Amino acid sequence: MLNTDGSNILIVDDDAVNRHLFSTLLGEEGYLTEEVGSGEEALARVEVQAPDIILLDAMMPGIDGFEVARKLKENRKSESIPIIMITSLRDQESRERGLTQGVEEFINKPVNPMELKIRVRNLLRLKLANDVLTNHNAVLEEEVYQHSKKLFNAFEETLYMLTRAVEHRDGETGAHVRRISHYTRSLATFLGMDWQYCDTIFLASPMHDIGKIGIPDQILLKAGEFKSHEWEVMKTHTTIGAQILAGGSSPYIQMGKEIALSHHERWDGRGYPHKLAGEDIPLSARIMSICDVYDALRSKRPYKPNYDHAEAINIIRDGDKRITNSHFDPGIMDTFLSRGADFDEIYNSMSD
Repeated sequence: MLNTDGSNILIVDDDAVNRHLFSTLLGEEGYLTEEVGSGEEALARVEVQAPDIILLDAMMPGIDGFEVARKLKENRKSESIPIIMITSLRDQESRERGLTQGVEEFINKPVNPMELKIRVRNLLRLKLANDVLTNHNAVLEEEVYQHSKKLFNAFEETLYMLTRAVEHRDGETGAHVRRISHYTRSLATFLGMDWQYCDTIFLASPMHDIGKIGIPDQILLKAGEFKSHEWEVMKTHTTIGAQILAGGSSPYIQMGKEIALSHHERWDGRGYPHKLAGEDIPLSARIMSICDVYDALRSKRPYKPNYDHAEAINIIRDGDKRITNSHFDPGIMDTFLSRGADFDEIYNSMSD
């Protein structure tokens, strides 16, 4: 049985005699009481310290009990405090008005001492039970959050360990993969995607080149230009990656598959493997495309130097021999260019 001893009760009545009577009766039950003589005082007192229950006179000068109840139930600080309305009004309309304002119980005047004690005790027990349930749910929510966070971190760690196999083969670094995660999540955030999408692309984007594990070393590690047949083999890393990730049930793997398959598609339809164009390309792959190009421009390759931020931005915006701005979704490119400083900061904070 829930123990209500020591519960705090606020007595609101403009009649001092009534306040004293109620305080005495409830004090006999082990409750702590506080008295105020008006609705205005009651509202001010609740702001300072919330009681466990409120005993509220219906008819008072100034703000009456019905208006006090309405204001209390509209305030997040006091909406859960049970209210017992003490009233000489016996008509159904008055009771319905009180219920509409959130009053839980009514006691008619003249007050029966035993009825007062029983109703207060029962309502306090109900409030205590609700408080226990609320606190229990809060604890459960925190436990679920912490468990989910551990799973997320474990998945992230496993993912990065797996992608290192590809990094070691083609000369990429762990910093590149981690930058890609941060680039894509930042760009998705700037585009207004919800937190779930942003967290998913954070873990999915490092899998973009996982298919390179199936490309022969003599092609993958070649320093010079590819011959046409070699280039055709190299392009298959997209479909190989999609095959590796096919059948995964987690949203991270599913998005990883679409990124692996389509991150070399181009807005103008000149990409590979399926020559998709425009919005036929998955959004995740369109985000990945510009982030991947930016990081490649910033990184040193056998066939090119590493460009600084300004040079990389200029190439993405204006194009060069290998890149044209028609490769990128115009809306995504505008957002990317407008937040360029953020990507420069990510690169510098996670440099090789």
